[in-house]
Amino acid sequence: MTAYAIAHLRPETMNEDILRYIEAMQSTLDPFGGRFLVHGKEVEVLEGPFPGTVVMIGFPDMENARAWYASDAYRAILPLRTDHIAGEVILVEGVPADYDASKTAAALREAAGL
Repeated sequence: MTAYAIAHLRPETMNEDILRYIEAMQSTLDPFGGRFLVHGKEVEVLEGPFPGTVVMIGFPDMENARAWYASDAYRAILPLRTDHIAGEVILVEGVPADYDASKTAAALREAAGL
């Protein structure tokens, strides 16, 4: 199942470390089949406060996503970002192509006794 690394980042000012991080990112993703899905784009906020921007990277599966984040290559460049940009990063597994939210709602309804 496809997995995603999603970052909500709040950069303040551009600097050399951040540029070095961005330049090195793709080489850390390649061995794990990772590819940028969202990067460097303006967000259109529809509900609630949302300072900052979003980065989303797709991986073939959760195993590759975890392995990328734990890799020596990524860990070596990570401080270039974390020392300068506040934010949160999560890994999450996607849903299959035939996913039906109404089935999830039915299971939740049953579990809650509603």
